[in-house]
Amino acid sequence: MARAERGISAPPEVVFNTATDPERVSAWLPAPLRQPDVPGPELVADDLRARWRSAGSPDWSARLQVAPVEAGGATVRLELEADPPDRRLGEIADESLASLAREVDDNLTPG
Repeated sequence: MARAERGISAPPEVVFNTATDPERVSAWLPAPLRQPDVPGPELVADDLRARWRSAGSPDWSARLQVAPVEAGGATVRLELEADPPDRRLGEIADESLASLAREVDDNLTPG
């Protein structure tokens, strides 16, 4: 398993809604989790948590948690698991959160 965490300067609800928007998932979620046979995420909207699981092999899963920070904005934690393990899983988690941050920024930018 690999974990990554990142701060994003946007309201937690905006971050969560962007992360779980079916139109935006393909821009940030790792490729094995955005295949046509992967069902939509399991959501716990009250806690701003979501989970994706691949349906095939290799088996991948992602857990996302969005939390508010006192100064404003949000902290996003992503946990990825793959079986068989992917040596680059930590890098993939970091890259995924960087892509999510760009999607949130695009979502907030008018035009």
